[in-house]
Amino acid sequence: MVIKGLNCLGLSGTSTFGGVELALIKTDGLDINERKKAYAVPYPDMMKDHIKAVYGLQKNTPENEEKLKKVDEEVSDFYIQLINEFKNEYEDEIDLIGIDGLTIMHNPNIPYTYQLGNGRYIAARTGIKTVTHFRNADICSGGQGTPISSSYFNAVGIDETKPAAYVNISGKSSITWIGSFGEIVGFDCGPGDNFINNWTSKHANMENDYNGRLAIMGKVHEKIVNSLMHHKFFAKFPPKAAYTGIFADKAEHLEGLSLEDGAATATAFVAEAICYSICLYLPELPKKVIVCGKGAGNPTLVRFIRQRLPNMDVIVSKEADIPTDTVNAEISAFLSARAVYSLPITFPSTTGVSQPIPGGEIYEAN
Repeated sequence: MVIKGLNCLGLSGTSTFGGVELALIKTDGLDINERKKAYAVPYPDMMKDHIKAVYGLQKNTPENEEKLKKVDEEVSDFYIQLINEFKNEYEDEIDLIGIDGLTIMHNPNIPYTYQLGNGRYIAARTGIKTVTHFRNADICSGGQGTPISSSYFNAVGIDETKPAAYVNISGKSSITWIGSFGEIVGFDCGPGDNFINNWTSKHANMENDYNGRLAIMGKVHEKIVNSLMHHKFFAKFPPKAAYTGIFADKAEHLEGLSLEDGAATATAFVAEAICYSICLYLPELPKKVIVCGKGAGNPTLVRFIRQRLPNMDVIVSKEADIPTDTVNAEISAFLSARAVYSLPITFPSTTGVSQPIPGGEIYEAN
């Protein structure tokens, strides 16, 4: 098989419920040859409510299966609409679609993972080969199923100072460490934006703490942060995955705090979990830490990370020429190329799978 650059359109459902990221890149699954166009589209309010109503469900009863099927159809139609609009706006042919839909449930201990997006249906309706469900093969092979982004960060970090750590903060946080000789280590390291968003949603009816404005006005209650860090997840050595809802019970520790103090303490918990993992679980301390994902757009969170890693160079993704708002869509596009070329996306050192394996279910347009 001849490996050549493909125009790959990536979609990411984003586990923060913020919307759908779209990114078109030219890639062969080894390098990113060109970034062409990217943007994000919010979910319609009613669709968002429907997704939240099934969040955390498994297909373990006929009732749950029916509920998930309806939402999956609704979201798949939305993906098709966005793809067709993207096609109409862009002149070049799109060779491949990669979709990492919103994760409804992920728990490698069961093992089980489910993301929205019907690849067969989407390929048929758009007329473009489509790759979905990148985690399934890893989960079925005994891996943690996440993170799936390590090969992407290895590609974009080819010229970066090593060792380097890429911290991808979305609904949860994960780390990809790249060593001086090309070694890769990856694992989920703790909570992400969702832990903060759940606080602001419950206590202020705000979807998120925009730009960390609440947290910057609040006081961090370090005793509560220390209590939150007693979760057994942080004592587990990698590879490891933060399953859906793993930190939900810890939110009660924030009750009784003011809105601003709760936001500050939740944000500090996310930062502490990241920095704890960097200092304890990496083979070698990184010379540079690159904060990616939606979390890179939260100046207060980034400041908390810098305060906890005073001897490391901590930068945000845009300083490393990585998009902030659409990085996960770019990852989906990159992984779709790796899927069609049968290149591995997960490794023993990232998910604990026994050997490097490809991932993604490929559906032809016809």
